[in-house]
Amino acid sequence: MSVADYMSQNLVTVRPTTRINDAVDLMKQNDIHRLPVLDGGRLIGLITEGIIQRALPSKATSLSVFEANYLLNKTTVADVMEKDVQVIAPDAVLEDAIYAMRKNNIGVLPVVNGTQVVGIITNNDIFDAFLNISGYGRGGTNVTIYVQKDELGFIARLGDTLAQHKYNILTLLVTKRDDEQAIELHVDSEDKVGVKNALSEAGFTLEHK
Repeated sequence: MSVADYMSQNLVTVRPTTRINDAVDLMKQNDIHRLPVLDGGRLIGLITEGIIQRALPSKATSLSVFEANYLLNKTTVADVMEKDVQVIAPDAVLEDAIYAMRKNNIGVLPVVNGTQVVGIITNNDIFDAFLNISGYGRGGTNVTIYVQKDELGFIARLGDTLAQHKYNILTLLVTKRDDEQAIELHVDSEDKVGVKNALSEAGFTLEHK
């Protein structure tokens, strides 16, 4: 799965000369929390709700309301934006995006193809991707099979077993847990007992050893 599959392409951007107040209005109007900053079509920064909040005058400031509002009206995106922006390519895999976010403790990555910003991907987009991959909300039966060692043709045998009972695999995820592999299946049947019995009778392990 690539970043392009789950990124948002409906970009809302600002210029470096945009006033902070106008950037806040754009975020509210579009129900978003981050804005790429473009200058001549080139990405030069990123402005977020968090950055703006840190730029606001503290409640403990000696400034009057009038003075604080005047200061905000004079402050532009360029004055407070993050200039060292982490980006990612549209053909990168989702794991690359997750790693970049974790490594840099960020929740958003502008997606850049060459010099052109083609989208943006956030941690929420990645959560949506995981829900889609796992088949969440689509009904059916979820079951986990545990494998102690690699077995050639294991997945094929698993698919054949379910097909013999007229069950179809909707999604399949393989994860490593200690010294065993866990294969998490989402099967297109609500008959949980029937699905589990079919697998157990075929010799598949449904419980930890």
